[in-house]
Amino acid sequence: MQRIYTLAFLLLTSVAFAQVLEPVKRDTVAIEKDSVAPFADPYYREDQFYATINYNLMAGLPDGYSQYSFSTGLGVGFLRDMPLNKRRNHSIALGFGYSYNNIKHNLAVTHDGTKSNYSIVPKGDYELNKLVLHYLEVPLELRWRNSDSISHQFWRVYAGFKLSYLVYDKAQYEPEGGDQVKVRHDDNMNKVQYGAYISAGYNTWNFYAYYGFTPLYDNAYIGDEKIKIYPIKLGLIFYIL
Repeated sequence: MQRIYTLAFLLLTSVAFAQVLEPVKRDTVAIEKDSVAPFADPYYREDQFYATINYNLMAGLPDGYSQYSFSTGLGVGFLRDMPLNKRRNHSIALGFGYSYNNIKHNLAVTHDGTKSNYSIVPKGDYELNKLVLHYLEVPLELRWRNSDSISHQFWRVYAGFKLSYLVYDKAQYEPEGGDQVKVRHDDNMNKVQYGAYISAGYNTWNFYAYYGFTPLYDNAYIGDEKIKIYPIKLGLIFYIL
């Protein structure tokens, strides 16, 4: 009888030990990554915000006029893109913006208490001579591009017309060894400017060119010669959705 008890004890122990050593099986669930394809938005719009950096070059120059250093031009704004066709690669855009222009030249502006006076200053006779202009702008563009709502790398050609209103102007002249002269809100400046421009390029980098139809000055003279300086801007424009 003792042998039977011993045999039964060993048998139960073996079964229990086997159960402990048996690996636990677990259900495995395969996790798949989201593989939803990009959705083509039939109502997308392009290029809503813009920023420009350019060189201000002058046309219609009086005798002896010249520029020096780099005449900086900067601009920012918003354009409402309005597609004209189903593919939405042809559109018009109307917007609002601001531009800053720093023209460094040898046209000196002084004021005698009643009116502004203008003269061409020889190089070397001044330390600094610049004209700073701040404009509020309303651009209108006709747009062509080969884009879609999925890819934002595409070619574009935009042609536009821009109306600008002068909100602040300052002519600063510092003669060599003399006192600084500042003339603000010159009555002879044209308050309203308009001109045409074009931008073209691929993806981020786009060439920008603007030609002004209105001279900077309305009724300014150097002696008997009327000043008819027209702005030309050459640079880059960056578009942002």
